[in-house]
Amino acid sequence: MIEKIIDFSVNNRFIILIIYLGVIGYGIYFMINTPIDSIQDLSENQVIIWTEWMGRSPQIIEDQIT
Repeated sequence: MIEKIIDFSVNNRFIILIIYLGVIGYGIYFMINTPIDSIQDLSENQVIIWTEWMGRSPQIIEDQIT
């Protein structure tokens, strides 16, 4: 199967060149004309929790809650 594709590509260079240029043109066209809605937020998700635990240090509370 691979040999047939290679033989076809070598024997029909012009067709392969036209297909290659078509794919490149298609990609450039859609890269320019695709609307961009927003930029994704790549920061880590954070949840803020307010809690009280009388007599415990902040480090113990953080370890036990999270």
